[in-house]
Amino acid sequence: MPNLDALFSDFIAVRQCTEFLCQNLLLEDYHLQPVADVSPAKWHLAHTSWFFEQFILQDVQNYTCFHPQYNYLFNSYYESVGKRWDRAARGDLSRPAVETIYQYRAHVQEAIAAALPRFSERQLQLLQLGMHHEQQHQELLLTDLKYSLGLNPLFPALQTKAAKPSLLRHRADGEHKISENWFEIPAGVYWVGFSEAEPFKAEPSLSVDFSFDNERGAHRVFINPCEIATQTVTQREYLAFVEAGGYTRPEFWLSDGWDWCQREQIQAPLHWHFQDNAWWNYTLSGLQRLDLDAPVTHLSFFEADAYARFCGARLPTEFEWEVAVQLLQPQNPFTEAQHSPFLESGYWQPVPYGGFWGNVWEWTASAYLPYPGFEVAEGAVGEYNGKFMNGQYVLRGGSCATPHAHIRATYRNFFMPEKRWQFTGLRLARSLKEKSC
Repeated sequence: MPNLDALFSDFIAVRQCTEFLCQNLLLEDYHLQPVADVSPAKWHLAHTSWFFEQFILQDVQNYTCFHPQYNYLFNSYYESVGKRWDRAARGDLSRPAVETIYQYRAHVQEAIAAALPRFSERQLQLLQLGMHHEQQHQELLLTDLKYSLGLNPLFPALQTKAAKPSLLRHRADGEHKISENWFEIPAGVYWVGFSEAEPFKAEPSLSVDFSFDNERGAHRVFINPCEIATQTVTQREYLAFVEAGGYTRPEFWLSDGWDWCQREQIQAPLHWHFQDNAWWNYTLSGLQRLDLDAPVTHLSFFEADAYARFCGARLPTEFEWEVAVQLLQPQNPFTEAQHSPFLESGYWQPVPYGGFWGNVWEWTASAYLPYPGFEVAEGAVGEYNGKFMNGQYVLRGGSCATPHAHIRATYRNFFMPEKRWQFTGLRLARSLKEKSC
C-alpha cells in the first residue's frame, strides 16, 4: 500500500500548481479559444476535476456530483461515458462562471480527501493516473494560453520571470555549433520501454513506479550505427534555413508537408515575427528579440524533417533517442536537467545549451504505434492513449512547460505532424556505415 499521506500531499501539490499557473490571468483570459486545438483555461481547470469525479468519485458511496451536466460539458474524448460538448465550441460557454469552476475544484478535492482512506487499489491507481493527467494539462494550459495571447497584437505577457543564471550556460569558445557535437551509438541490441527496474526517472517523482500504458512492454530493438546531436537545433541555425528560402524549396519537404506549408502559407516557426528589419519571438514574457542560442521551438514535424534534410541529416527514431540517454547518462540522466527549464522554473521558455531534458519536446522519425504486448486498460480509461495510435509521431524529452517530476526517459508524447502550438523542436541524427571487421 502506498503512503496515503504522501499521496494526498502530491495530489494537493498538483492541484495547487494548476491554479498557480492561472494566477496572472485576467477574467477575460479564461475563456480564450481561437482554434479547436486550443482549450480555454477555464475548461482545463474543470476537465482536470471532472477526471477525478468521473473515474474515481462516481464509485464512492454517498458522493454527490457537483453538477449533473458537468459530465457533458467537461468530458474530453471518452466515448464510453456519454455525449460531450463540441471541442471546438468550448470557448462559447460563458457559464459556468470561473468562480464556480474553482468551487468545483474545491468540491472534488474535499471529496478525495474524505474518501482516500477507503480507496481500493484500483482507485489509488486511478488517483495516480489523474495526477499525471493533470500535469499533462498544466503543459497544455500554458501552451494554449501562449497560442491565444500570441494572436493579440499587444503581445501581452503572462509572467515576467527572468531565467536564473544557473539555467544559462555559456561557452568560452564563442558561438555554439550543434553540428560539431555528435554522440555515436554503436550498432547493437538494446532494451527500450518502461519496466519496473527502469532507472531513468526524474527525482523527485510523484510515483517512481508510474508509467502510461503506451510506455509499457519493455522490449529489445536493434539499432544500426548512428550518431545523434548532443544539443537541440538553435534558433540561429534554424534562421539559416529560413533565410536560405527553406520554406520555398520543395526538395526538402515531404509531400504532405509541402502541401501543408503551401496551403497554410507557412514562412517561419509559430510565434516568429519579422518587424523593424529583425526577427522577434513571442514568449509568455511578451515579444522579445530572437535569442539565437536558444532552441528553436513551435515547429511541426514537417518543419523539423525539412530542416534535417536541409542539413543533410535526419530526425532520430524514438529508440535511438532513448538509447542515447542510456549511454550518455547511465547513472542519473536528470543531473543535466537542472540546466534546462521545466515548468517548475517559472520561466516557461527554452534557454541555451540544455541537455536531453526539458527546453523543447523533440520530434522523432517514429510513428506513434503500440509496443509489443500493448494492452488497453479496463473501462473508459482504456481510451486514454491507445485509440490515438494512428497518423501521429512520437516526441521525447519534455519541455520548459513540462513538470520535472512528470518526465521519464521512456515517456512517449505524440502529436499529428502538422501541429506546432506545443514547445516542439528537434535534434539531428545521422546514419553511419557499418565498420568492417
